[in-house]
Amino acid sequence: MAGSILIIDDEEKLRSLMKRIIALEGFNVLEAGNIKTAQKIVDREDVDVVLCDVKLPDGNGVEYAATLKEKYPSLEVILLTAYGNIPDGVQAIKNGAFDYLTKGDDNNRIIPLLNRAYEKVQLQKRIEKLENQVGKKYSFDSILGNSKAIQDAVAQAGKVAPADTTVLLLGETGTGKEVFAQAIHTNSKRAGKPFVALNCSAFSRELLESELFGYKAGAFTNANRDKKGLIEEANTGTLFLDEIGEMPVDLQAKLLRVLETGEFIKIGDTKPTKVNVRIIAATNRDLKEEAEKGHFREDLYYRLNVFSITLPPLRERKKDIPALAEYFTGIFSARINQRKQKVSPAFIEKLQQHEWKGNIRELKNVLERAVIMAGGEELTVEHLPLELQISNTSSSTLSAFDLASVEKLHIIRVLHHTRNNKTEAARLLNIGLATLYRKIEEYGLSDHNR
Repeated sequence: MAGSILIIDDEEKLRSLMKRIIALEGFNVLEAGNIKTAQKIVDREDVDVVLCDVKLPDGNGVEYAATLKEKYPSLEVILLTAYGNIPDGVQAIKNGAFDYLTKGDDNNRIIPLLNRAYEKVQLQKRIEKLENQVGKKYSFDSILGNSKAIQDAVAQAGKVAPADTTVLLLGETGTGKEVFAQAIHTNSKRAGKPFVALNCSAFSRELLESELFGYKAGAFTNANRDKKGLIEEANTGTLFLDEIGEMPVDLQAKLLRVLETGEFIKIGDTKPTKVNVRIIAATNRDLKEEAEKGHFREDLYYRLNVFSITLPPLRERKKDIPALAEYFTGIFSARINQRKQKVSPAFIEKLQQHEWKGNIRELKNVLERAVIMAGGEELTVEHLPLELQISNTSSSTLSAFDLASVEKLHIIRVLHHTRNNKTEAARLLNIGLATLYRKIEEYGLSDHNR
């Protein structure tokens, strides 16, 4: 069924005729003889397009069009009148009507017009759905975890989001600083405006300057036309500068001017460009210490550090790992068109024993690999990388200098290589089969390799 059309007209015979014609096009057609009845239908049903007579027993269709559009912006209204009236037509369009038709003279226009109005409604619904998805993706609700550390960070971000002040996000690499920056932007008065992100460590000094500030044609070789910098691209919105501690000191001075005056000079230009942009910066460095060493401008540090939020490393919020694993497992399963896998308790236990130096970024990589390895089956310990498999509660970290740890890891690797063929593993290890079985028992590998 194409959609729902509501006909509002006090002439019953005309309504019935129009209903039969429109229904042949595959639409679900509803009827009302007055505004009161029509309003009940619109409030109850999912109506896409309203065909409304101008002269109705309890009101005027032109005025009612404005009421409908105010309450249901995505709904479209086509007005019908027995007598063409230019002022009414103009007012109808001003009131948000899709179009204005004269009964009898424009019968051949009704169906094409209905189809165009319906297409507009469907497009608007798709846009709203996408906007809702984006809003949900970047809302604070999308930041998973019930640990106090992450909830405190979310609470701080929620308070500063509408304040339009500069924010400095602190924390180790992989803790989700860009996710926080997106959420702050989405929950600010700049939501719907550009969100532009730049990693300051990804460019040389010259490239970073042109990416940030842009340039005028002729400023240097191959500068054939003007180029907007990312600061200008983010105008009215938010600019997220990741790894701000890597920015060269001379460029820091130019950024400071943007923060203090809202203007900058492009490469090769002689006049300033004005912008209205919110800056959210992030770093895994101690900027105060860097400033004391002369590696970072102290005045820029204080200007950026108006409101700082420290994001906790994953090792300090391990109680959140089950929820994170559940979420990312679902995402990675969908990417390879598999049903969402179950996750074994032992799998989660191993995840919680790991130290996660790469934080959430490392966790995502491990889970994506596990989903691929599992091939649609339950995620178990054997789908984890070897370093995670051998971790246990009595030995929380693997020592690179401990002989037993190195030997245990090597035996696991050889057993994996031989697909758990112990005779072949003993041959490759150049030890007796009985010795291999003793070491498997000693290192607690019997269950692991079953």
